[in-house]
Amino acid sequence: MRRVFLIAVLMVGIAAGLWMARDPLGEFVYGRAVKAGYGTDVTAGLDDGLHVILCGTGSPLPDPDRSGPCALVIAGKQVLLVDAGSGAGRRIGQIGVPLGKIDATLLTHFHSDHIDGLGEVLMLRWAASRRTIPMPVYGPEGVDKVVSGFDTAYTADYGYRIAHHGADIMPRSGAGARAFTISRSAEAQTIFAKDGLKVQAFAVKHDPVEPALGYRFDYKRRSVVISGDTAPTATVARMCKGCDVLVHEVLNPQMVGKIAATAKERGDRRIAKIMSDIPGYHSSPVAVAGIARQGNAKMLVFTHVVPRMPTRLLHPYFLRGVADAYSGDVVMGEDGMLISLPARSDRIKRAELL
Repeated sequence: MRRVFLIAVLMVGIAAGLWMARDPLGEFVYGRAVKAGYGTDVTAGLDDGLHVILCGTGSPLPDPDRSGPCALVIAGKQVLLVDAGSGAGRRIGQIGVPLGKIDATLLTHFHSDHIDGLGEVLMLRWAASRRTIPMPVYGPEGVDKVVSGFDTAYTADYGYRIAHHGADIMPRSGAGARAFTISRSAEAQTIFAKDGLKVQAFAVKHDPVEPALGYRFDYKRRSVVISGDTAPTATVARMCKGCDVLVHEVLNPQMVGKIAATAKERGDRRIAKIMSDIPGYHSSPVAVAGIARQGNAKMLVFTHVVPRMPTRLLHPYFLRGVADAYSGDVVMGEDGMLISLPARSDRIKRAELL
């Protein structure tokens, strides 16, 4: 009993000492954390190859675990961003990718959840780099208006930050974005080709949103297709044609239907109507599985997940019937997921960066 008493007294003393020292202890811990985390760049250690980082796998529906649609595609030293949904800039920073390294942004379409984080991305990229030219932003017809709108909204802030930090630190010529319009075409078209990377844009079916695009990336015999938002279409399967990874949007109509039915029961006709409308221009898990099978994709990754998945225990229900339609690897995408395709190899590696 005496030993137990002495141990208890000792523990109380240690706790009291830590409590009294919490100020300097906090300073010490914070200083170490800053030094350990400063300059983090998860892309620096990547092998030569094609890599996809999912920086946002959510949708317009609120989801505390998923940022808006956003994917980083890394080919060698090149870094491209596909869409910039809500919270994209902060999520990219949280993952450990310096925003100053982003070479260009590719927009699939102009629904708010795919572009509402673009202003933040542009501002953080400008602040984090010494680039003296604006971010190139590729997109369907109308991308010039989107870019112009963000530049107009941020013009005052550009001035504030230059006045505060100096033009040598934040040169005005590097602020904002420059639009590059991808013209309408029934056929896939190469929009970007540099240092072994080829990017093709192709039209998808997201009526009444039109035009809407998907993208294919090829680099050193590795390939990734990102569908963008689309109803099921053979175009995606044709563009995949044996791709290593198909990253495809997904909506479970049965689960969304339950939301619509509940809204109707509660007398909320507006939400009931919206929930009844949206399955028509998205793709169900089983339909996407069929596209992956037709396209002979080696791996299928779901993103733009609708509705939100508060727990992984719901995944089997969400994916019901998928295994019967596609025999390859199926992955429920999550923010911070890294998919790596080493150059001139057949391997597909996965890691979690959050």
